[in-house]
Amino acid sequence: MKACIRDAAIALTAVSTAVALAACGSDAENASPGGNTPQIGVLLPDSTTARWETQDGPLLEKKIKELCADCTVEHVNARNDVATQQAQMDSMITKGVDAIVLVAVDAKSLGPEVRKAHEANIPVIAYDRLAEGPISGYVSFDGEEVGRLQGRALLKAMGDEVPGAQIVMMNGDPSDPNAVAFKKGALSVLNGKVKIGKAYDTLQWRTEAAHVNMSGAIAALGADNIDGVYAANDGLAAGSISALKANKVNPLPPVTGQDAELGAVRRIVGGSQYMTVYKPFAPEASAGGAMAVAAARGETLDRVATSKVRTPSVKAVPAVLLTPVSVTVGNIKDTLVRDGVYTIQQICTPHLKAACDKAGLT
Repeated sequence: MKACIRDAAIALTAVSTAVALAACGSDAENASPGGNTPQIGVLLPDSTTARWETQDGPLLEKKIKELCADCTVEHVNARNDVATQQAQMDSMITKGVDAIVLVAVDAKSLGPEVRKAHEANIPVIAYDRLAEGPISGYVSFDGEEVGRLQGRALLKAMGDEVPGAQIVMMNGDPSDPNAVAFKKGALSVLNGKVKIGKAYDTLQWRTEAAHVNMSGAIAALGADNIDGVYAANDGLAAGSISALKANKVNPLPPVTGQDAELGAVRRIVGGSQYMTVYKPFAPEASAGGAMAVAAARGETLDRVATSKVRTPSVKAVPAVLLTPVSVTVGNIKDTLVRDGVYTIQQICTPHLKAACDKAGLT
C-alpha cells in the first residue's frame, strides 16, 4: 500500500493519482492474507503416534520450503478428535489456503470437509491415509504389504510352533483405511497357518486400549497359550507388551509393530518386541510436499505421481505408493541408522549397552 501511495504521488494529474490509489485499494482489499504467497495447510491426526510430529510434520514443511521458498505452511494437529479436525479443515477453507495436506483422523467423517475444499477449488492431498471425498492426490505405502511383512515376520519368529500356534491380533482403528489394509495383508499370510485366539480392533490406535485388550486375552486364553502377537503398530505393541509383562508372561511371545518409533527400536534391541515396519519418512514427505506445492500452484500432479489409486468414490487419482521395510534386530544398522532416522547413541541407552554390543550397534 505504501509503495502504491508513493507511485501515485508522482502521477501527472489528480485523476491519475485517484485512479492509482483506487487500484491500490482494490488490490489490498482483494489480496489473500499472505498476498501472493502460496499457503499450504498440513493437518496431522494425533500426537499418540510419535512419527507425525517428530518426522512427517517437519519433513513435509522442509520439502515444501525447498520447492517453494515463499510458501507459508500452517501445521495443526487434531489430537485424535474428529470434530477438531473438521473445524481445522473448515478454518483452512475459510482462510482460502491454496492446498491442504490431510492425514485424516477418520476418513469417512472428513469426507464432507474434503468436498467443501473441492468446491472452494482447494486441492486436498491425502497423506499416508486414503481420505474419502474428491481428493486431488494420494501419498502412502502399500498397506497390504505392510500387513504381509508383519505376518511373515511373526511366522518366522514363532518357528517350530507353526502350525498349531495361537496368536492374538491387535488391529488398528477400523475407521482408518490403512488399518483395514494392514489387517487384510496380515490375514492373507496368517490364515490357515495359525489359530487366532482373540482379535481386537483398537479405536483411535490407543496404547492403553491395547493394554486392556491384551489383559483380557491373557485371562481368556491363558498366559501359556499365546504364541505370538500381531500388533498393527508400535503403540499397540507397547500396550500389548506392558500387559504381558504385568501378567508375568515369561518368556514373552514375539510381537510385531509398525512405524519404527524409537521406543520400539529400543524394545527390539532389548528383546521384548520382535519387529517393526519402517516406512521411510523422508521419501513419503518428499512426495507429499511436492504434490502439495504443485497443487498449490495449479500444476498437474502427474509429474510427481507414479501411479493411480481408486478412492471410495471410484475416481482414479494421482498417487505415490512407496515400499515398506521389515526391521528386526539384525538390520537396524542397515536401515534406520543408515538412513539417519536415529543414531546408535539415541538407540543404545546405558541399560541396552550389552544388547547393542551383541546386535553390532557400536
